[in-house]
Amino acid sequence: MSYTTLISAEQLQSLMSSGQPLRVFDCSFDLMQPHAGQEQYLAAHIPGAVYANLDTALSAKHGTPGAHGVITASGADAPASGGRHPLPNREKFAIWLSSVGLANDMQAVVYDRNGNNYCGRLWWMLKWAGHDKVAVLDGGLQAWTAAGGAVSSGKEAAHFQTAFMLAPPLVALIDAKTVENQLGRTAQTLIDARATPRFKGEIEPMDPVAGHIPGALNRPFSQNFGPDGKFKPADQLKAEFEALLGQREPATVIHHCGSGVSALPNLIAMEVAGLGRTGLYAGSWSDWVSDPDRPVAQG
Repeated sequence: MSYTTLISAEQLQSLMSSGQPLRVFDCSFDLMQPHAGQEQYLAAHIPGAVYANLDTALSAKHGTPGAHGVITASGADAPASGGRHPLPNREKFAIWLSSVGLANDMQAVVYDRNGNNYCGRLWWMLKWAGHDKVAVLDGGLQAWTAAGGAVSSGKEAAHFQTAFMLAPPLVALIDAKTVENQLGRTAQTLIDARATPRFKGEIEPMDPVAGHIPGALNRPFSQNFGPDGKFKPADQLKAEFEALLGQREPATVIHHCGSGVSALPNLIAMEVAGLGRTGLYAGSWSDWVSDPDRPVAQG
């Protein structure tokens, strides 16, 4: 049996006992304290888990800024998106997956301890690499320990290197030009996952310009979870997204946030709700405002 959206702590325990090929990834991170995630991992993690660092494993190095601040790196190091956390290209990502021992026949499980804010990035990236067998541990490390799951500390033994093979992407990566060309058209519905004060432009702690892309709807990513930290039931998520979208078609949705990370809980929630797989503008707000000619809305 394979898991492609969510997996419970109990299901993961059974999977680990079954001997099925499996790789677990800890994606814990803190934007304000970039070293904190790895320190948390070393203090306690699911036994055998690989640490996936947002800055070094799941993001590309920033290239040389060109016109309007656009990243101009080229060749093998060229990122696949702009923004504060540019995606590495698929080939570079496959090299990292091979280095940590993920094989194409393995079930992947991703988690964090930060309200499911970061693990969705690796979930999406694996789908982008053509690997469908990846699931988010519902409720994160907290759900794992609450279910009696064991934890380890310190570094894990290195895994044998594999030869992960890319397959056609299973998700849609959207760029700024596409978003800009479709502004105001019914063929595109933008959903911004940032906190409402940032969306409105009342505050902006991370990026040089405050506000949002004109016409975007706002659904803070934290609204997808219940008090227990797990995703809300599918029918509740469906009702909430349908209320947000109104007459707009779910298939037109493109998710974004500040840098393409916290948008993923919204994208995953729509899939859990049965509303289909939607697009991701990975560069997000930080990429959008790198060009001062792009329109900005507030309020």
